[in-house]
Amino acid sequence: MKKERSAGAVIFRKGKEIKYLLLHYEAGHWDFPKGHIEEKEVDIDTIKREVREETGIKDIEVVKGFKEKISYYFKQNGELISKEVVFYLAKTSTEQVKISFEHIGYIWLPYDKAVEKLTFKNAKEILEKANAFLKTHKTLEDF
Repeated sequence: MKKERSAGAVIFRKGKEIKYLLLHYEAGHWDFPKGHIEEKEVDIDTIKREVREETGIKDIEVVKGFKEKISYYFKQNGELISKEVVFYLAKTSTEQVKISFEHIGYIWLPYDKAVEKLTFKNAKEILEKANAFLKTHKTLEDF
């Protein structure tokens, strides 16, 4: 069985409230920016590259202490693939997003609406953990 590794980021920005960035993928689902870890790349490099490529956002700051993994299987060209994705939490001050050809839209949403909008259960769980992390590990002013 083929194995794949990717890295992604739960991107947030602060205003009157914290808002999270969700991308609308061509396949129809809503999810976070993520992509394949390229040869000789570490997770954080992948996240910065993927976020830049998929959203145009260049000013992300990875929050220390948050790292979550999900694993799942999917079929591609009849072959079963095992995929692991590691997610980090990252802050930006950029509001304007320039989506890539892989996406058909984006939206910034507060936590409760973002959880409803996300398509996959594992993405909802990652967001729940990220939101809890922000609430319990530091005051919002620290971010």
